This record gives sequence, structure tokens and C-alpha cells, in this order.
Amino acid sequence: MRLATYASVSVATVLIGAKLLAWQLSGSVSLLATLVDSGLDAVASLLNLLAVRHALSPADREHRFGHGKAEALAGLGQAALICGSSLFLVYASIQRMLEPVALGGFGLGMWVMVFSIAMTLLLLTFQRHVILRTDSTAIRADALHYRTDLLVNASVLLALALSRWGWPGFDPLFAIAIAFYILYSAWEIISHAFDHLMDRELPDEERLEIEQIVLSHAKVRGLHDLRTRRSGKDTFVQMHIELDDHLSLREAHRIVVEVESAVVEVFPGAEVLIHPDPLSVVTSQ
Repeated sequence: MRLATYASVSVATVLIGAKLLAWQLSGSVSLLATLVDSGLDAVASLLNLLAVRHALSPADREHRFGHGKAEALAGLGQAALICGSSLFLVYASIQRMLEPVALGGFGLGMWVMVFSIAMTLLLLTFQRHVILRTDSTAIRADALHYRTDLLVNASVLLALALSRWGWPGFDPLFAIAIAFYILYSAWEIISHAFDHLMDRELPDEERLEIEQIVLSHAKVRGLHDLRTRRSGKDTFVQMHIELDDHLSLREAHRIVVEVESAVVEVFPGAEVLIHPDPLSVVTSQ
């Protein structure tokens, strides 16, 4: 996760330099749009770097459940930056439509977009690998930025080509379209971060998998009050399991430990808390 944040900051910094040069030579507002987007990516990636470092720090006396929600807070910060930049781009694009400016430096601008697409694809490939291994909210939000960048860069490439061979008005129109797409991506980040902060349950298929694991134990008669949540890379699972009345405390403890181990085997690193209930007590309620 840390390596993914370092890679993200590095790629954003390189692209900012390339796009800044291309924008200064061309004056393209769509290039300005992607330059602003890369600038925000750099800030967001830096936020992610700090958030991931904090989220990966172990639990302490003040934070017994760890620091995983730092990732969601970073996601909300990214979303705020994205919304602000999108409104700026809409304003700049409308101004350019009202006051058209002849564009130049098409060749350099188009080559910079091709370079940006190649760098973004490499970064996304690495981020996808990290997300599959960690399910990190912060890296997922960062990857969403760069998936958006692919469309942004491809759109700018097309806008530059159309502006060169057709109407210059394509440039601000594409910039406005990019701005609204960025706003849409911000909403996705907000939704994901909000679910994280509000301790949303795991997906239904994962809850069903947990139930199947628990009920597959020969001594477990049932379960109820299953509660799940995620905080950063950590998964928390709580439940009550129903056992026969005649079991000794030692035997009940052994069953609980075996069920916990079975769940952790499928959900590595999960913190599982199980309360055993006598079957007669549950059926009498």
C-alpha cells in the first residue's frame, strides 16, 4: 500500500511537468483541464500517502480498533478537491467559449497525452494488484482518479485533434464534459468513504459466506446477530452461535476457537468475536 502511494505521487508529479509545458505552448483549455486534474491527483496522492501511513500504524491505547478510517477521511478530502477543480474548469471553459483563442503546439500536446495515457495505464495495473491484495479504500479512491484520467487524457487527445482540423470550440466543450465526469467520480468516492465511516455491513455474498463457514461446523446448531464492518484493511466480525446445552465451558470454548479460525482462514486478518448461546435459551425466546 505504501509503495502504491509513492508510485502515485511520482506519476502525478511527472505528468504535471509534461502537461504544464504542453499547456503553456498550446493555450488549450482542455489541456488546462487535465493539468488541473493531475495537480489534484498529486495533492490527493500525497493525502493518500499520509493517510495510508497512519492507517497502517497498529492499534494503540487511544485507538483500540486501529486507524483504518483515516483512509475514508482522505477519500472525503480528495472528493472536496475534485469538486472544487471541476467548478473551476466549468468556469474557465465557459470563458473560453465566450472569448475564443487560437490554439498552437498541437503536436507536443498530443504526444504529452499519449505519454500520460501510457504512464496512467502502468500505474493502474499496479494499483489494481494492490487493491486485490488489500481492499484499501484510499488506494481504490486513488485508482478511481487515474481511471478518470484515462478518459480525460483520451478526450483531450481527441479535442486537440478536432480543434486542429475543425472548430476550436471543441476544446472548451470537451473540458466541460471532463469537468462533469470528474464530479461524477467525486460522488463515487464520497459514497464509498461514507459507507466506510458509517460502518456499513460487508456485501451480502461475504456475509453469506461467513454464515456457511459457521454452520458447516458439526457442533454449531445456528447463529444470529451477525454484525460485520471494515476499517481500512481490517475486517471485524461479531456473532452469536447456538450450541447444545450439555456442553462444558471448555468444549464450548474449543468450538468457538475452531469457528473463529475457520472464518479467519477465509478472511485473513479478520478480528472475530463470537458469543456462544445455549440452544434452549435461543429457542425459548
